Amino acid sequence: MEILTTCRIKRSIQDRLLHSYPSLTFRFCDDIKEAEAYLPQAEVLITYGEDLTDNHIDKAENLKWIMVISAGVDKMPFGTIREKSILVTNVRGIHGIPMSEYAISMLLQVSRQAKILYNNEQKHHWDRTVYMTEMYGQTMLVVGTGAIGQEVARLAKAFQMKTIGLSRSGRPAKYFDDTGQIDQLLEKLPEADYIVSVLPSTDDTKHIYQESHFQAMKDQAIFLNMGRGDAVDEKALIKALNQNEIRHAVLDVFEQEPLPEDHPFWDMENVTVTPHISGISRYYQPRAFEIFEANLEKYLNNQTDFINIIDPERGY
Repeated sequence: MEILTTCRIKRSIQDRLLHSYPSLTFRFCDDIKEAEAYLPQAEVLITYGEDLTDNHIDKAENLKWIMVISAGVDKMPFGTIREKSILVTNVRGIHGIPMSEYAISMLLQVSRQAKILYNNEQKHHWDRTVYMTEMYGQTMLVVGTGAIGQEVARLAKAFQMKTIGLSRSGRPAKYFDDTGQIDQLLEKLPEADYIVSVLPSTDDTKHIYQESHFQAMKDQAIFLNMGRGDAVDEKALIKALNQNEIRHAVLDVFEQEPLPEDHPFWDMENVTVTPHISGISRYYQPRAFEIFEANLEKYLNNQTDFINIIDPERGY
C-alpha cells in the first residue's frame, strides 16, 4: 500500500509515520509535479487540496482515499472524484484556535485604534485624543457556527459579549446565545457591532454579502471575513466603506489571491488587509496529522466511521 504526499511535510512527522507504519510505503513529495510519477501506484493521497486536477485523479488509478490537510476543499475536482467513488476527508476543526485568536486580535486592534497608534509612534506624535471603543458588552454575529465559529464565540464571552450564530441548519451551537439560519442574515445584521464571517466557498455562499447587507449593518459595525473571499461582493463592500456605512473591514481572504497590488483595499484607511494567514500556526501540521493517523487506523481496519468525511455532492 502506497501513501503519497503532494506537499512538504515536516521531517519529524515523516519520521514518526515511517516508524509507526513500517509495512506501508510512503512517498513524501514536496509538490504535485514531483508526485505525478507516483500517482498510478498511490492508494492514499495527502494534499492541501488546491493542486489536484481531473487529469491527476484519472492518472491515480489505484486511489481510494484523499486526505486533505486543510479545511477548504472548494478547488477539488469533485466530479471525477465522485465518479471514482474516492473517499475524501479533511482536517476541519484544527483551525479553531489560530483563527479565533486572529479574529479577536484583529477586532481588538480596530477597537483600540492600533493602526493609528502605530502610525503616531512612527511619527513620534503624542495624541491622547485617539477615539477608543470597547468590545465589552457588545454584540457579535458569527456567520458559520462550526468549530471555528464556536471558538470565536467562546473567546468573545471573555468580553461579556452577546453572541449570535448563523448556519445552514440553524441548530443550537456552543457559546452562542442565539442561533438561526443563514437566510436570517439580513434580519440579524442590524443587531451586530461585530460581524465575523467564516463561511466556506459554495454555490450558496457566493456573494452572500451584497450592498443591502452592508447597508443593514450599523454605521459603527466592524466586518471581518476569514472564511472565503468570494462570499463578499467586493464592489459593494468598497462602496459601503467609502460611504461610511460601516466603520471598518478586516479582510484575510479575497476573490483574487494574492490581492492585486493596485486593488483599492490596500490604500483604504478603514480596511485592514492580511494575506490569508488567519489559520497559520506552528502546530498546524501536527494537528492535521493527528486526524490523518486516526483515520489511517480506521482505514487499515476496514472501518467506515472516518473523521471529517467530505460529501462530493455538496463540496464540504
